[in-house]
Amino acid sequence: MGEEVSGTGYTREQRQRYREKVRQDLDVFERMLTASSFDFDRPLTGMEIELNLVDPEFQPRMANAEVLEHIADPGYQTELGQYNIELNVDPRPLPGDAALDLETDLRKSLNAAEEKAGAAGAHIVAIGILPTLMPEHFHTEWMSANRRYAALNEAIFNARGEDLFIDIEGATGERLATYADTIAPESACTSVQLHLQVAPQEFADYWNAAQALAGPQLALGANSPFFFGKQLWAETRVELFAQATDTRAVELKNQGVRPRVFFGERWITSIFDLFEENVRYFPALLPICEDTDPLAQLERGEVPQLDELCLHNGTIYRWNRPIYDVVDGRPHLRVENRVLPSGPTVVDTMANAAFYFGLVRALAESERPLWSQMSFSAAEENFHSAARDGVDAQVYWPGVGQVSATELVLRRLLPVAADGLGRWGVGRDEAEELLGIIEGRCISGQNGAAWYRREVHAREDAGESREEALRLVLEDYRQHMHDNRPVHTW
Repeated sequence: MGEEVSGTGYTREQRQRYREKVRQDLDVFERMLTASSFDFDRPLTGMEIELNLVDPEFQPRMANAEVLEHIADPGYQTELGQYNIELNVDPRPLPGDAALDLETDLRKSLNAAEEKAGAAGAHIVAIGILPTLMPEHFHTEWMSANRRYAALNEAIFNARGEDLFIDIEGATGERLATYADTIAPESACTSVQLHLQVAPQEFADYWNAAQALAGPQLALGANSPFFFGKQLWAETRVELFAQATDTRAVELKNQGVRPRVFFGERWITSIFDLFEENVRYFPALLPICEDTDPLAQLERGEVPQLDELCLHNGTIYRWNRPIYDVVDGRPHLRVENRVLPSGPTVVDTMANAAFYFGLVRALAESERPLWSQMSFSAAEENFHSAARDGVDAQVYWPGVGQVSATELVLRRLLPVAADGLGRWGVGRDEAEELLGIIEGRCISGQNGAAWYRREVHAREDAGESREEALRLVLEDYRQHMHDNRPVHTW
Protein backbone atom coordinates (compact mmCIF):
# COMPACT_ATOMS: atom_id res chain seq x y z
CA MET A 1 0.00 0.00 0.00
CA GLY A 2 3.00 2.31 0.24
CA GLU A 3 3.37 2.46 -3.53
CA GLU A 4 1.83 5.05 -5.82
CA VAL A 5 -1.06 3.98 -8.07
CA SER A 6 -1.96 5.27 -11.51
CA GLY A 7 -5.71 5.77 -11.26
CA THR A 8 -8.88 5.36 -9.20
CA GLY A 9 -11.13 3.33 -11.53
CA TYR A 10 -10.70 -0.18 -12.92
CA THR A 11 -12.32 -2.22 -15.68
CA ARG A 12 -13.74 -5.73 -15.39
CA GLU A 13 -10.85 -6.99 -17.50
CA GLN A 14 -8.34 -5.44 -15.10
CA ARG A 15 -10.05 -7.10 -12.17
CA GLN A 16 -10.06 -10.49 -13.86
CA ARG A 17 -6.39 -10.23 -14.81
CA TYR A 18 -5.52 -9.15 -11.29
CA ARG A 19 -7.28 -12.16 -9.80
CA GLU A 20 -5.32 -14.43 -12.11
CA LYS A 21 -2.03 -12.73 -11.27
CA VAL A 22 -2.68 -12.94 -7.52
CA ARG A 23 -3.36 -16.67 -7.80
CA GLN A 24 -0.22 -17.12 -9.88
CA ASP A 25 1.79 -15.19 -7.27
CA LEU A 26 0.34 -17.44 -4.56
CA ASP A 27 1.41 -20.58 -6.44
CA VAL A 28 4.92 -19.18 -6.89
CA PHE A 29 5.07 -18.20 -3.22
CA GLU A 30 4.17 -21.76 -2.21
CA ARG A 31 7.03 -23.09 -4.35
CA MET A 32 9.42 -20.57 -2.84
CA LEU A 33 8.55 -21.64 0.70
CA THR A 34 9.71 -25.17 -0.05
CA ALA A 35 12.66 -24.50 -2.34
CA SER A 36 14.00 -20.93 -1.97
CA SER A 37 16.62 -19.48 0.34
CA PHE A 38 15.10 -16.80 2.54
CA ASP A 39 17.21 -14.21 4.32
CA PHE A 40 17.02 -14.78 8.09
CA ASP A 41 20.59 -15.47 9.22
CA ARG A 42 20.73 -12.09 10.99
CA PRO A 43 17.13 -11.27 11.95
CA LEU A 44 16.34 -7.58 11.93
CA THR A 45 13.66 -5.54 13.66
CA GLY A 46 12.00 -2.46 12.25
CA MET A 47 9.53 0.19 13.32
CA GLU A 48 7.09 2.65 11.76
CA ILE A 49 5.64 5.48 13.83
CA GLU A 50 2.58 7.41 12.63
CA LEU A 51 2.36 10.98 13.91
CA ASN A 52 -0.14 13.84 14.06
CA LEU A 53 0.36 17.47 13.10
CA VAL A 54 -1.29 20.25 15.12
CA ASP A 55 -1.28 24.05 14.84
CA PRO A 56 -0.39 26.42 17.72
CA GLU A 57 -3.97 26.07 19.02
CA PHE A 58 -3.57 22.25 19.02
CA GLN A 59 -6.08 21.77 16.23
CA PRO A 60 -5.24 19.44 13.29
CA ARG A 61 -2.78 21.11 10.89
CA MET A 62 -3.67 20.01 7.35
CA ALA A 63 -0.24 20.61 5.88
CA ASN A 64 1.78 17.39 5.74
CA ALA A 65 3.20 18.12 2.27
CA GLU A 66 4.54 21.47 3.45
CA VAL A 67 5.84 19.98 6.70
CA LEU A 68 7.62 17.15 4.86
CA GLU A 69 9.19 19.66 2.50
CA HIS A 70 10.69 21.44 5.50
CA ILE A 71 11.77 18.20 7.22
CA ALA A 72 13.46 17.02 3.99
CA ASP A 73 14.21 13.55 5.35
CA PRO A 74 13.30 10.44 3.30
CA GLY A 75 12.51 8.60 6.53
CA TYR A 76 9.39 10.76 6.88
CA GLN A 77 6.47 10.17 4.53
CA THR A 78 2.83 11.13 4.02
CA GLU A 79 -0.05 9.22 5.56
CA LEU A 80 -3.75 9.17 4.72
CA GLY A 81 -4.73 12.47 6.35
CA GLN A 82 -3.07 15.80 5.64
CA TYR A 83 -2.51 16.09 9.40
CA ASN A 84 -0.56 12.77 9.46
CA ILE A 85 3.04 11.87 8.72
CA GLU A 86 4.94 8.62 9.23
CA LEU A 87 8.49 7.98 10.42
CA ASN A 88 10.10 4.81 9.03
CA VAL A 89 12.95 3.55 11.23
CA ASP A 90 15.82 1.76 9.52
CA PRO A 91 15.91 -2.00 10.32
CA ARG A 92 18.46 -3.11 12.91
CA PRO A 93 19.33 -6.15 15.06
CA LEU A 94 18.36 -6.32 18.74
CA PRO A 95 21.53 -7.53 20.54
CA GLY A 96 23.60 -5.39 22.88
CA ASP A 97 22.53 -1.80 23.47
CA ALA A 98 20.66 -1.46 20.17
CA ALA A 99 17.38 -0.41 21.82
CA LEU A 100 19.01 2.38 23.84
CA ASP A 101 20.85 3.53 20.72
CA LEU A 102 17.54 3.52 18.84
CA GLU A 103 15.89 5.59 21.56
CA THR A 104 18.64 8.20 21.21
CA ASP A 105 18.36 8.18 17.41
CA LEU A 106 14.57 8.53 17.53
CA ARG A 107 14.68 11.45 19.95
CA LYS A 108 17.26 13.20 17.78
CA SER A 109 15.23 12.59 14.63
CA LEU A 110 11.92 13.73 16.14
CA ASN A 111 13.46 16.80 17.73
CA ALA A 112 14.90 17.84 14.38
CA ALA A 113 11.57 17.15 12.64
CA GLU A 114 9.67 19.13 15.28
CA GLU A 115 11.94 22.13 14.84
CA LYS A 116 11.57 22.07 11.05
CA ALA A 117 7.79 21.51 11.25
CA GLY A 118 7.57 24.71 13.24
CA ALA A 119 8.54 26.63 10.11
CA ALA A 120 5.27 25.35 8.58
CA GLY A 121 3.24 26.35 11.62
CA ALA A 122 2.97 22.78 12.91
CA HIS A 123 3.87 20.71 15.97
CA ILE A 124 4.24 16.92 16.01
CA VAL A 125 2.20 14.83 18.47
CA ALA A 126 2.41 11.06 18.93
CA ILE A 127 -0.95 9.71 20.15
CA GLY A 128 -3.34 6.97 18.98
CA ILE A 129 -6.15 9.38 18.06
CA LEU A 130 -5.74 13.15 18.05
CA PRO A 131 -8.21 14.24 20.79
CA THR A 132 -8.97 17.65 19.24
CA LEU A 133 -10.05 16.11 15.93
CA MET A 134 -13.73 16.95 15.29
CA PRO A 135 -16.21 16.26 12.45
CA GLU A 136 -15.79 19.76 11.03
CA HIS A 137 -12.14 19.04 10.25
CA PHE A 138 -13.29 16.65 7.54
CA HIS A 139 -15.58 19.14 5.77
CA THR A 140 -12.72 20.51 3.66
CA GLU A 141 -9.72 18.93 1.94
CA TRP A 142 -8.42 16.50 4.54
CA MET A 143 -6.88 13.72 2.39
CA SER A 144 -3.22 13.72 1.39
CA ALA A 145 -2.58 14.50 -2.27
CA ASN A 146 -1.78 10.94 -3.28
CA ARG A 147 -3.73 8.90 -5.82
CA ARG A 148 -3.47 5.69 -3.82
CA TYR A 149 -5.54 7.21 -1.01
CA ALA A 150 -8.18 8.47 -3.44
CA ALA A 151 -8.25 5.05 -5.10
CA LEU A 152 -8.63 3.29 -1.77
CA ASN A 153 -11.43 5.63 -0.71
CA GLU A 154 -13.30 5.04 -3.97
CA ALA A 155 -12.77 1.27 -3.83
CA ILE A 156 -14.15 0.94 -0.29
CA PHE A 157 -17.28 2.96 -1.06
CA ASN A 158 -17.83 1.19 -4.38
CA ALA A 159 -17.73 -2.12 -2.50
CA ARG A 160 -20.12 -0.88 0.19
CA GLY A 161 -22.54 0.98 -2.05
CA GLU A 162 -23.49 3.24 0.85
CA ASP A 163 -22.03 5.55 3.51
CA LEU A 164 -20.11 4.23 6.49
CA PHE A 165 -21.89 4.11 9.83
CA ILE A 166 -19.54 4.65 12.79
CA ASP A 167 -21.14 3.45 16.02
CA ILE A 168 -19.00 3.12 19.17
CA GLU A 169 -20.17 3.24 22.79
CA GLY A 170 -17.81 3.78 25.73
CA ALA A 171 -17.92 2.23 29.20
CA THR A 172 -19.41 5.41 30.69
CA GLY A 173 -22.32 5.41 28.24
CA GLU A 174 -20.96 8.11 25.91
CA ARG A 175 -21.71 7.08 22.35
CA LEU A 176 -20.59 8.17 18.91
CA ALA A 177 -23.06 7.39 16.15
CA THR A 178 -22.41 9.13 12.84
CA TYR A 179 -22.25 8.55 9.10
CA ALA A 180 -19.19 9.20 6.96
CA ASP A 181 -19.09 9.54 3.18
CA THR A 182 -15.29 9.10 3.00
CA ILE A 183 -12.71 7.01 4.86
CA ALA A 184 -11.65 10.16 6.76
CA PRO A 185 -12.24 8.53 10.17
CA GLU A 186 -9.57 5.95 9.29
CA SER A 187 -6.98 8.73 9.13
CA ALA A 188 -7.57 9.40 12.83
CA CYS A 189 -5.96 6.05 13.71
CA THR A 190 -2.21 6.50 14.22
CA SER A 191 -0.15 3.53 15.31
CA VAL A 192 3.29 2.05 15.85
CA GLN A 193 4.11 -0.95 13.71
CA LEU A 194 6.79 -3.36 14.91
CA HIS A 195 8.48 -5.56 12.30
CA LEU A 196 10.29 -8.80 13.06
CA GLN A 197 12.13 -10.80 10.40
CA VAL A 198 11.71 -14.57 10.84
CA ALA A 199 12.61 -17.80 9.08
CA PRO A 200 9.84 -19.47 7.01
CA GLN A 201 9.72 -22.55 9.24
CA GLU A 202 9.38 -20.36 12.36
CA PHE A 203 6.82 -17.91 11.01
CA ALA A 204 3.71 -19.72 12.29
CA ASP A 205 5.08 -19.92 15.85
CA TYR A 206 5.91 -16.20 15.89
CA TRP A 207 2.56 -15.17 14.38
CA ASN A 208 0.62 -17.38 16.78
CA ALA A 209 2.61 -15.97 19.70
CA ALA A 210 1.95 -12.41 18.54
CA GLN A 211 -1.77 -13.11 18.33
CA ALA A 212 -1.83 -14.67 21.79
CA LEU A 213 -0.14 -11.71 23.46
CA ALA A 214 -2.05 -8.99 21.57
CA GLY A 215 -4.52 -8.52 24.45
CA PRO A 216 -2.03 -7.89 27.27
CA GLN A 217 0.14 -5.88 24.87
CA LEU A 218 -2.75 -3.53 24.03
CA ALA A 219 -4.07 -3.27 27.60
CA LEU A 220 -0.78 -1.78 28.80
CA GLY A 221 -0.26 0.39 25.70
CA ALA A 222 -3.75 1.87 25.15
CA ASN A 223 -3.59 5.57 24.21
CA SER A 224 -6.75 6.52 22.26
CA PRO A 225 -9.63 7.31 24.65
CA PHE A 226 -11.34 10.21 22.81
CA PHE A 227 -12.73 10.69 19.31
CA PHE A 228 -14.94 13.51 18.03
CA GLY A 229 -15.21 14.83 21.59
CA LYS A 230 -16.56 11.56 23.02
CA GLN A 231 -14.89 9.35 25.64
CA LEU A 232 -15.14 5.89 24.09
CA TRP A 233 -12.80 2.90 24.43
CA ALA A 234 -9.36 3.01 26.06
CA GLU A 235 -8.06 2.15 22.60
CA THR A 236 -10.87 3.53 20.43
CA ARG A 237 -8.51 3.24 17.44
CA VAL A 238 -9.18 -0.52 17.26
CA GLU A 239 -12.93 -0.27 16.75
CA LEU A 240 -12.76 2.94 14.74
CA PHE A 241 -10.29 1.45 12.28
CA ALA A 242 -12.45 -1.67 11.88
CA GLN A 243 -15.59 0.35 11.13
CA ALA A 244 -13.91 3.02 9.00
CA THR A 245 -12.53 0.49 6.48
CA ASP A 246 -15.51 -1.87 6.40
CA THR A 247 -16.43 -2.74 2.82
CA ARG A 248 -19.45 -4.81 3.89
CA ALA A 249 -23.04 -3.66 3.74
CA VAL A 250 -25.23 -4.80 6.65
CA GLU A 251 -26.53 -7.79 4.70
CA LEU A 252 -23.01 -9.07 4.05
CA LYS A 253 -22.15 -8.74 7.73
CA ASN A 254 -25.25 -10.79 8.53
CA GLN A 255 -24.01 -13.47 6.14
CA GLY A 256 -20.73 -13.71 8.03
CA VAL A 257 -18.54 -12.14 5.33
CA ARG A 258 -15.14 -11.39 6.84
CA PRO A 259 -14.12 -7.76 7.55
CA ARG A 260 -11.01 -6.16 6.01
CA VAL A 261 -9.75 -5.38 9.53
CA PHE A 262 -9.22 -8.94 10.57
CA PHE A 263 -7.94 -10.47 13.80
CA GLY A 264 -8.12 -13.88 12.18
CA GLU A 265 -10.07 -17.00 13.07
CA ARG A 266 -7.54 -19.79 13.76
CA TRP A 267 -4.00 -20.61 14.73
CA ILE A 268 -1.83 -21.27 11.67
CA THR A 269 0.78 -23.84 10.66
CA SER A 270 2.48 -21.77 7.92
CA ILE A 271 2.64 -18.23 6.58
CA PHE A 272 1.02 -19.70 3.47
CA ASP A 273 -2.22 -20.11 5.46
CA LEU A 274 -2.56 -16.33 5.78
CA PHE A 275 -1.80 -15.46 2.16
CA GLU A 276 -4.11 -18.24 0.99
CA GLU A 277 -6.90 -16.82 3.19
CA ASN A 278 -6.30 -13.41 1.67
CA VAL A 279 -6.81 -14.78 -1.82
CA ARG A 280 -9.75 -17.00 -0.94
CA TYR A 281 -11.84 -14.59 1.13
CA PHE A 282 -11.07 -11.00 0.10
CA PRO A 283 -11.90 -9.36 -3.26
CA ALA A 284 -9.42 -6.89 -4.72
CA LEU A 285 -9.65 -3.23 -3.76
CA LEU A 286 -6.82 -1.99 -6.00
CA PRO A 287 -6.48 -4.42 -8.95
CA ILE A 288 -3.17 -3.13 -10.31
CA CYS A 289 -1.04 -5.56 -12.33
CA GLU A 290 2.65 -5.39 -13.14
CA ASP A 291 4.09 -6.65 -16.45
CA THR A 292 6.08 -9.46 -14.86
CA ASP A 293 5.87 -13.26 -14.96
CA PRO A 294 6.76 -14.46 -11.44
CA LEU A 295 6.95 -18.11 -12.50
CA ALA A 296 9.37 -17.34 -15.32
CA GLN A 297 11.44 -15.22 -12.94
CA LEU A 298 11.62 -18.05 -10.43
CA GLU A 299 12.63 -20.59 -13.06
CA ARG A 300 15.40 -18.25 -14.26
CA GLY A 301 16.78 -18.17 -10.73
CA GLU A 302 15.53 -14.64 -10.05
CA VAL A 303 13.62 -13.53 -6.99
CA PRO A 304 10.06 -12.46 -7.92
CA GLN A 305 8.57 -9.41 -6.21
CA LEU A 306 5.05 -10.95 -6.17
CA ASP A 307 3.68 -7.43 -6.62
CA GLU A 308 0.00 -8.31 -6.86
CA LEU A 309 0.03 -10.66 -3.87
CA CYS A 310 1.81 -8.03 -1.76
CA LEU A 311 -0.52 -5.21 -2.84
CA HIS A 312 -3.53 -7.37 -2.01
CA ASN A 313 -2.02 -8.20 1.39
CA GLY A 314 -1.63 -4.46 2.01
CA THR A 315 -5.39 -3.92 1.73
CA ILE A 316 -6.24 -6.57 4.36
CA TYR A 317 -5.62 -5.08 7.77
CA ARG A 318 -4.64 -7.91 10.09
CA TRP A 319 -3.47 -6.80 13.53
CA ASN A 320 -0.49 -9.09 12.97
CA ARG A 321 0.16 -8.99 9.25
CA PRO A 322 2.40 -11.36 7.24
CA ILE A 323 4.94 -9.56 5.07
CA TYR A 324 6.88 -10.88 2.06
CA ASP A 325 9.59 -8.54 0.82
CA VAL A 326 12.73 -8.55 -1.31
CA VAL A 327 15.76 -6.57 -0.14
CA ASP A 328 19.08 -6.54 -2.00
CA GLY A 329 17.89 -9.39 -4.18
CA ARG A 330 17.01 -11.74 -1.30
CA PRO A 331 13.48 -12.59 -0.12
CA HIS A 332 12.53 -12.45 3.52
CA LEU A 333 9.46 -12.78 5.73
CA ARG A 334 8.30 -10.53 8.56
CA VAL A 335 5.59 -10.40 11.19
CA GLU A 336 4.23 -6.85 11.24
CA ASN A 337 2.68 -6.15 14.64
CA ARG A 338 0.05 -3.40 14.22
CA VAL A 339 -1.54 -3.58 17.67
CA LEU A 340 -0.06 -0.54 19.39
CA PRO A 341 -1.08 3.12 19.16
CA SER A 342 1.44 5.88 18.70
CA GLY A 343 2.95 7.53 21.81
CA PRO A 344 2.97 8.71 24.48
CA THR A 345 6.79 9.16 24.45
CA VAL A 346 9.80 7.66 22.70
CA VAL A 347 10.84 5.86 25.87
CA ASP A 348 7.30 4.41 26.24
CA THR A 349 7.44 3.27 22.62
CA MET A 350 10.77 1.56 23.24
CA ALA A 351 9.38 -0.13 26.36
CA ASN A 352 6.37 -1.38 24.38
CA ALA A 353 8.71 -2.72 21.71
CA ALA A 354 10.96 -4.47 24.23
CA PHE A 355 7.94 -6.08 25.91
CA TYR A 356 6.66 -7.34 22.56
CA PHE A 357 9.96 -8.55 21.10
CA GLY A 358 10.91 -10.33 24.33
CA LEU A 359 7.53 -12.00 24.81
CA VAL A 360 7.08 -13.07 21.21
CA ARG A 361 10.47 -14.80 21.12
CA ALA A 362 10.02 -16.60 24.43
CA LEU A 363 6.50 -17.75 23.57
CA ALA A 364 7.47 -18.82 20.04
CA GLU A 365 10.29 -20.98 21.38
CA SER A 366 8.43 -22.50 24.35
CA GLU A 367 8.36 -26.29 24.51
CA ARG A 368 4.60 -26.34 25.02
CA PRO A 369 3.11 -23.64 22.78
CA LEU A 370 0.69 -21.29 24.46
CA TRP A 371 -1.72 -21.62 21.54
CA SER A 372 -2.03 -25.36 22.21
CA GLN A 373 -3.54 -24.44 25.61
CA MET A 374 -5.75 -21.55 24.54
CA SER A 375 -8.57 -21.20 22.03
CA PHE A 376 -8.18 -18.66 19.26
CA SER A 377 -11.49 -17.07 20.26
CA ALA A 378 -10.08 -16.47 23.77
CA ALA A 379 -7.13 -14.59 22.26
CA GLU A 380 -9.52 -12.48 20.18
CA GLU A 381 -11.74 -11.73 23.16
CA ASN A 382 -8.66 -10.69 25.17
CA PHE A 383 -7.77 -8.27 22.38
CA HIS A 384 -11.17 -6.62 22.29
CA SER A 385 -11.44 -6.50 26.10
CA ALA A 386 -8.07 -4.75 26.21
CA ALA A 387 -9.19 -2.25 23.56
CA ARG A 388 -12.35 -1.44 25.52
CA ASP A 389 -10.95 -1.36 29.04
CA GLY A 390 -7.19 -0.76 28.77
CA VAL A 391 -5.33 -1.24 32.07
CA ASP A 392 -8.62 -2.27 33.71
CA ALA A 393 -9.15 -5.17 31.29
CA GLN A 394 -9.79 -8.71 32.42
CA VAL A 395 -8.21 -11.36 30.20
CA TYR A 396 -8.01 -15.15 30.04
CA TRP A 397 -4.64 -16.91 30.31
CA PRO A 398 -3.89 -20.66 30.41
CA GLY A 399 -3.06 -21.90 33.90
CA VAL A 400 -4.41 -18.70 35.45
CA GLY A 401 -7.95 -18.33 34.15
CA GLN A 402 -9.62 -14.93 34.15
CA VAL A 403 -7.27 -12.31 35.56
CA SER A 404 -6.61 -8.58 35.35
CA ALA A 405 -4.20 -7.69 32.57
CA THR A 406 -1.92 -5.82 34.97
CA GLU A 407 -1.65 -8.77 37.36
CA LEU A 408 -0.97 -11.16 34.48
CA VAL A 409 1.82 -8.94 33.18
CA LEU A 410 3.36 -8.43 36.63
CA ARG A 411 3.20 -12.05 37.80
CA ARG A 412 3.68 -13.98 34.58
CA LEU A 413 4.65 -12.05 31.48
CA LEU A 414 7.41 -9.67 32.56
CA PRO A 415 9.77 -12.52 33.55
CA VAL A 416 8.98 -14.25 30.25
CA ALA A 417 9.70 -11.04 28.32
CA ALA A 418 13.01 -10.64 30.18
CA ASP A 419 13.97 -14.19 29.22
CA GLY A 420 13.07 -13.51 25.60
CA LEU A 421 15.15 -10.33 25.47
CA GLY A 422 18.06 -12.30 26.87
CA ARG A 423 17.70 -14.78 24.02
CA TRP A 424 17.90 -11.87 21.59
CA GLY A 425 21.14 -10.81 23.24
CA VAL A 426 19.73 -7.60 24.71
CA GLY A 427 21.83 -6.37 27.64
CA ARG A 428 20.41 -7.07 31.10
CA ASP A 429 20.53 -3.44 32.26
CA GLU A 430 18.80 -2.31 29.08
CA ALA A 431 16.09 -4.97 29.42
CA GLU A 432 15.47 -4.11 33.07
CA GLU A 433 15.22 -0.40 32.29
CA LEU A 434 12.66 -0.86 29.51
CA LEU A 435 10.59 -3.59 31.16
CA GLY A 436 10.62 -1.54 34.35
CA ILE A 437 8.48 0.99 32.49
CA ILE A 438 5.89 -1.68 31.75
CA GLU A 439 6.03 -2.72 35.41
CA GLY A 440 5.48 0.90 36.43
CA ARG A 441 2.30 1.08 34.35
CA CYS A 442 0.98 -2.09 36.00
CA ILE A 443 1.68 -0.85 39.53
CA SER A 444 0.35 2.68 38.96
CA GLY A 445 -2.57 1.63 36.77
CA GLN A 446 -1.65 4.48 34.43
CA ASN A 447 -1.03 4.31 30.70
CA GLY A 448 -1.67 7.02 28.10
CA ALA A 449 -5.43 6.46 27.96
CA ALA A 450 -5.87 6.44 31.76
CA TRP A 451 -3.83 9.64 32.15
CA TYR A 452 -5.71 11.51 29.43
CA ARG A 453 -9.12 10.54 30.80
CA ARG A 454 -8.14 11.62 34.31
CA GLU A 455 -6.81 14.98 33.20
CA VAL A 456 -9.84 15.77 31.04
CA HIS A 457 -12.22 14.91 33.89
CA ALA A 458 -10.25 17.13 36.28
CA ARG A 459 -10.52 20.08 33.92
CA GLU A 460 -14.22 19.45 33.35
CA ASP A 461 -14.75 19.33 37.13
CA ALA A 462 -13.02 22.71 37.27
CA GLY A 463 -15.56 24.14 34.83
CA GLU A 464 -13.93 23.73 31.43
CA SER A 465 -15.98 22.52 28.47
CA ARG A 466 -15.13 19.12 27.02
CA GLU A 467 -13.66 20.66 23.86
CA GLU A 468 -11.47 23.10 25.78
CA ALA A 469 -10.40 20.39 28.24
CA LEU A 470 -9.30 18.16 25.37
CA ARG A 471 -7.24 21.00 23.90
CA LEU A 472 -5.59 22.03 27.17
CA VAL A 473 -4.73 18.46 28.11
CA LEU A 474 -3.23 17.92 24.67
CA GLU A 475 -1.00 20.93 25.32
CA ASP A 476 0.17 19.28 28.57
CA TYR A 477 0.54 15.94 26.79
CA ARG A 478 2.84 17.43 24.18
CA GLN A 479 5.08 18.90 26.88
CA HIS A 480 5.31 15.55 28.65
CA MET A 481 6.03 13.91 25.31
CA HIS A 482 9.03 16.18 24.78
CA ASP A 483 10.23 15.65 28.34
CA ASN A 484 10.34 11.91 27.46
CA ARG A 485 9.44 10.72 30.93
CA PRO A 486 7.45 7.44 30.96
CA VAL A 487 3.71 8.00 31.09
CA HIS A 488 3.25 6.18 34.40
CA THR A 489 5.29 8.96 36.08
CA TRP A 490 3.14 11.84 34.76
